[in-house]
Amino acid sequence: MSQLEFSLFPCLKDNYGCLVHDPESGQTVSIDAPEAAPVFTALNTTGAKLSHIFVTHHHGDHTAGIGELKAATGCRVVGPTAEAQRIDGLDHTVAEGDALEFGGKRVEVLDTPGHTLGHISYWFKDADTAFVGDTLFALGCGRVFEGTNTVMWKSLHKLMQLPAQTKIYCGHEYTAANAAFALTIEPENQALCERAKEILKLRSDGVATIPTTMALELATNPFLRPHSEAIRARLKLQRASDADVFSEIRERKNKA
Repeated sequence: MSQLEFSLFPCLKDNYGCLVHDPESGQTVSIDAPEAAPVFTALNTTGAKLSHIFVTHHHGDHTAGIGELKAATGCRVVGPTAEAQRIDGLDHTVAEGDALEFGGKRVEVLDTPGHTLGHISYWFKDADTAFVGDTLFALGCGRVFEGTNTVMWKSLHKLMQLPAQTKIYCGHEYTAANAAFALTIEPENQALCERAKEILKLRSDGVATIPTTMALELATNPFLRPHSEAIRARLKLQRASDADVFSEIRERKNKA
């Protein structure tokens, strides 16, 4: 069985697009479509032909390129069932428990609402890779626009159950700002301190900070660490639930 090939590229101001190519079948999927031009450029660079778009949620900075890409390539567009009325051009909708076949490989769909009510993530299980849109970021998580903090925590907790080696692709390059905030929440976390230094070097060199891994996020991302005694002490929430600690961290980030 051939190995999938992943091509990450910037879009818009701070978005990322990603092509996933299966050499054996020739199939290529774009994860979201923030804008068409960078996707076409990535296709030309790799020599791939677009067969699918997998959409995580309805926001325009993830969907604006769908129409142009579909018209030019005839690709099949897949997106969240719960947001079908808000995304033009969908051919097929999916939700928790559904699975897609891509290049003969299984892609599992996870409901991860919070940022939007119908947000989904795509787990390429055989490739140890998950595309989480704007639910989870490197050292951060998405703003809660349509759900509640409790709903978002449940979605993050679900993603935390993915195998530690899972590579995590998110929708934006927010990592440097997220690192600065994370250090205000858990400054004694040495793994976080070292990671923050690495991130500054990567960004100064113009290098992307994703994909990250679930193991790295569990060790350094404060939004996934409401159980941390150090965080609880700093926030004076020693007896609170994990959901309540998460909510306090999210509210502090909103004001940062």
